[in-house]
Amino acid sequence: MTLSDSELERYQRHIVLREVGGQGQLRLRGTKVAVIGAGGLGSPCLQYLAAAGVGAISLFDDDAVSLGNLQRQTLFATSDLGRPKAEVAAARLEALNPHVAVTAHRLRVTADNARALLAGHDVIADGCDNFATRAIVNRAAVRLGIPLVSAALGAFEGQLGVFAGHLADAPCHACFAGEPADLPGTSCADTGVL
Repeated sequence: MTLSDSELERYQRHIVLREVGGQGQLRLRGTKVAVIGAGGLGSPCLQYLAAAGVGAISLFDDDAVSLGNLQRQTLFATSDLGRPKAEVAAARLEALNPHVAVTAHRLRVTADNARALLAGHDVIADGCDNFATRAIVNRAAVRLGIPLVSAALGAFEGQLGVFAGHLADAPCHACFAGEPADLPGTSCADTGVL
């Protein structure tokens, strides 16, 4: 497997890094990442994954673009109001980098579908907007043996963690944060977010 002339030019800043090089870029191209949520965390995550040349991205979001999203969700524009976030995001990512295969799923990850939807991915990036989904995604990652990158935002703070809970001696997200229930008044809509 080799990189095309277009890929060599596009990823030249990666390729000149000794720690990445051509082989590292080929590994990125062969990677499949599941991204939960296309909101304030998912938007930049998706943009950087696509720009970096991750080969396949599965995007899961059941929401539509609203005017209140636009101050922080960088994949969307005023003309996207009312449209499904997953579909709009997929189109923007494909325009950003045609070498990346993006699959949009207009649905919420649930306890009933998580394992089937997330199986086969190399990494799961969780930027969902609620505690219940975060716990479901964590359990699926552990059961499937997939590393989990989990992030959350509050009004003026954020957290990011990388978890390999599927390894015998490594903690999972629940080991770090517990299994919290959604609490009234804890959403971005209730508390605000920068």
